[in-house]
Amino acid sequence: MSENKLPAASIHDGQPKNALDRWILRLGNALSLLFLFTVAISFYEVVMRYVFNAPTTWVHETAAFVGGTLFVFGGVYAMAADKHVRVVLIYDHVSQRTKHYLNIVHHIVGLAFAGMMAYASYVTVEAAWFAPWGEFRLETSGSAFNPPYPALLKAVIFITLVILVVQFVLHLIQEIQALRNKHDV
Repeated sequence: MSENKLPAASIHDGQPKNALDRWILRLGNALSLLFLFTVAISFYEVVMRYVFNAPTTWVHETAAFVGGTLFVFGGVYAMAADKHVRVVLIYDHVSQRTKHYLNIVHHIVGLAFAGMMAYASYVTVEAAWFAPWGEFRLETSGSAFNPPYPALLKAVIFITLVILVVQFVLHLIQEIQALRNKHDV
């Protein structure tokens, strides 16, 4: 009687592939609690505005900053969990070896894109954190509350893109090693 074997695990099972991915997933799960914070302060704003006729000056910008930060972090989280967008119409119908080659192309293109975006975001961070004459000053929103959220969010975008560059490099190395060793990542 032949032994029934389970199919080999997919190379895209949503599991983190390295220590950086594991760290990102843990941090992302912890940061997801900030969505509750955003809901709570938004509820506070509604009560203050419509029950007490005393709107706040800080809730809207704070909720937008927190939400924007979480949205930006979602990109590296999706990469770490291997839940990013791919064309499954083709991808799901090719061999594991071909999937490795497709992943390598994906990682090279993604690395180039993330690298260029990281450079561009560095330029915006520099402009948001320093005056043209070099003096340190954080760009602010210009509202009555006037927090430095624009400068901080630009820094978050830059840091996240740098992390994404590192992720692409690590994933690219792992795909190349998998091809050389002829096994799944």
